[in-house]
Amino acid sequence: MKLYFSPGACSLAPRIALIASGLPFDSERVNLRTKLTAGGEDFRAINPKGYVPVLALEDGHLLTENQVILQYVADQAPASALAPAAGTFEHYESMEWLAWTSAELHKRFSPIFTPGASSEAKEAAWAALAAPLTYVAGQIGDDGYLMGDGFTVADAYLFTVLNWVGFTSFSLDNWPALQAYHARIKALPAVQEAMRQEGLQ
Repeated sequence: MKLYFSPGACSLAPRIALIASGLPFDSERVNLRTKLTAGGEDFRAINPKGYVPVLALEDGHLLTENQVILQYVADQAPASALAPAAGTFEHYESMEWLAWTSAELHKRFSPIFTPGASSEAKEAAWAALAAPLTYVAGQIGDDGYLMGDGFTVADAYLFTVLNWVGFTSFSLDNWPALQAYHARIKALPAVQEAMRQEGLQ
């Protein structure tokens, strides 16, 4: 498999999941400004949507969209327990977290990183994030994960989005539970390795 990524972008989540799963994969960096891959290909010919992540499978099929890629990776390595077993209530609960993170957190960060966005627009975007950040902070125990006691792909996605705060002028100071959660996930070996591979530490 090959993961098309941009350092620190949402593609960090599937990289974390792939490392945690133990599945073999390669990766290729994408310049999201020029839409060229590190190998000089037009990324839009690979993914007409123009954004990462893309997971190219060995049979030539391509998967896009974080929540789909994360679930796929978890399904390919069931022994890694990166997602609850299909058919269980917990499985659908995990899917719910992936969908919620995408809709309520991921997308709301976009205006903060939009080139040329005014400080007012960024402040408004951050204000819109307050309610979902407060909600998720209340769902995490003092030493737990989104799905209880074990790390799952839902945590990989949430961590990746929370990590973006460090690239802004904002902070998680109002949400100490999220600060502790972010630090706890960041310390995991798979997360450390993923960040090392992307030059994020």
